[in-house]
Amino acid sequence: MKMDDKLIKKSVLHPGKGDSNYRDGTKVTFHLKTETCEETPVLIDDSHNWKNPVELILGKKFKLEVWEACIRTMLPGEVATFTVDKSLLTPYPLVSKTLRDAYCTDGPQKKEKKPHHCCGMGFKEGLGFADLDELVKTPKNLTFTIDLTKVEAPNSYQKEFWAMNESERISSIPALREEGNTCYKEGDYKEAGKKYSEALGRLEQLMLREKPNDEEWNKLNEMKMPLLLNYAQCQLLQGEYYTVIEHCTTVLDKDPDNVKALFRRGRAYVEVFSPEEAKRDLEKAARLDSSVAAGCKKLLSQLAKMEKEKTEQDKNIYSKMFTSS
Repeated sequence: MKMDDKLIKKSVLHPGKGDSNYRDGTKVTFHLKTETCEETPVLIDDSHNWKNPVELILGKKFKLEVWEACIRTMLPGEVATFTVDKSLLTPYPLVSKTLRDAYCTDGPQKKEKKPHHCCGMGFKEGLGFADLDELVKTPKNLTFTIDLTKVEAPNSYQKEFWAMNESERISSIPALREEGNTCYKEGDYKEAGKKYSEALGRLEQLMLREKPNDEEWNKLNEMKMPLLLNYAQCQLLQGEYYTVIEHCTTVLDKDPDNVKALFRRGRAYVEVFSPEEAKRDLEKAARLDSSVAAGCKKLLSQLAKMEKEKTEQDKNIYSKMFTSS
């Protein structure tokens, strides 16, 4: 789509610097304020109140083409207003809803009602925001104030998962694992966990497209096991013991003799005081691998001490219950 002076009026508020000859694949980051073109303008959206600014990859046939047309006229750092005729804005309410759902969690743009969702129903059941539903019923000319904060050339930024091709998606998973490993070695267990979790999420998306136990599904599942263990270790160090138990159980369902999973789950069971489960896992891990036997013995001693203390506490409670006043 090209700029049409009859339908789009531009006014520069703050000049930018550089070149605006953007190639397809360029990633732009910008803040956006949307208002009605009335004597007293009504604010519809303001990304300054959102969790993140808006990001757009040029040349990807974005649903609201007028935004890309406007941005292609801007220089990096430029702030400009664009008054746009309503005939170009049919997709705007749906685009706004998508951005609000992604970035806006509170305030005046918080969802007012839950729409009935059905891809084929379009706007029929409403968008969940009264102002957007009104725009659907009564389209209006709108003014967009765009602050183009960042421009990144193709291949100079890390692509979002949705923008990757199949090969890039698969190769991004071991890359995330390595990033997680680096964070772990530096002692940043929270950030390492985030990297492993993101890699697991990407794997899950890819596996959903395959038939369980088919060759490709099995390959992806093999990639998943070490990530589950790494994530469980990060959660263990942060005291999230039930998460550790859940993820190690997933590994052990596939590989019942996985020593790392047994040891980590056993340690988590100690922490949540599940004696029988902890003994089962730690004793089995010690039998399978002598290198973890000392660690298992230490945890079992800790567990025995906890059980003794629990028994003493119970005795005291029962003693008080049956002592005559």
